[in-house]
Amino acid sequence: MWQPDGWARIRIGVLTPHADVWAEAEFGAMAPDGISIHAARIPFGGYRPGGIMDRTIADDPVRAFADPPLVDDAAELLASAPLHAIAYGFTSSSYVRGAADDAKLKERLERRTRGIPVVIPCAAAVTALIALGVRRLALISPPWFSAEMDQQGVRYFQSQGFEVVHSGPAGLPSDPRASIRDRQQAIQPSELYEWVRAKTPENAEAVFIGGNGLRAVGVIKALEENLDRPILTANQVAFWQALALSGSREPIVGYGRIFGLQVAAAKCV
Repeated sequence: MWQPDGWARIRIGVLTPHADVWAEAEFGAMAPDGISIHAARIPFGGYRPGGIMDRTIADDPVRAFADPPLVDDAAELLASAPLHAIAYGFTSSSYVRGAADDAKLKERLERRTRGIPVVIPCAAAVTALIALGVRRLALISPPWFSAEMDQQGVRYFQSQGFEVVHSGPAGLPSDPRASIRDRQQAIQPSELYEWVRAKTPENAEAVFIGGNGLRAVGVIKALEENLDRPILTANQVAFWQALALSGSREPIVGYGRIFGLQVAAAKCV
């Protein structure tokens, strides 16, 4: 008799820069029936009016994004909703600030969420790589990451015991005059697929595609079939760990081998 009204058994929150829509969009794409996504927007100093951003994002606004009080206040407000987990959708601050700071950020935000667990994507990627038994990693960054920020990502994963056998920003369309929305939309799955396929060396046991604003989850299945190794992305691993922390056992099909390890993820975090 009744039509679906959107009520979900599992509710996942996302903290995202104010002009970015891609983390919540990709979470929504991966979510089966019964899981809903709820976002809170945080001012990001790297955007000018209209969401315009420089060709590459500078370290200073990236570092500041993780500082109190704005992200802390947003986490507290978002946690007022009946959520089961909250993901912090901003890979670049992890690269700039490092893994030790990620642990402090998680602890700080969870003090404001009153018990709702917070997922940091790069830390989730580390958990996923360990669960998959990966030691050698290829790292792909968005085109708006500078070469230095990409190297900061290399150092992040090296600090966690991984060998990074390839890294670099993806050489994909990224018009510096366009808004972040238009720059995201300009990246077609076919182009990202071909770039990752061409740049992944034989000795890489897995690939991590960083950047929560990079349109990437749509190519995971095709890349895993072609390269025969796990493909991880920032939004995928954040969603995977958020589901594990929420207690969900809903099957996720077509978005990577990692979703076969949900039980292991719950034990690792």
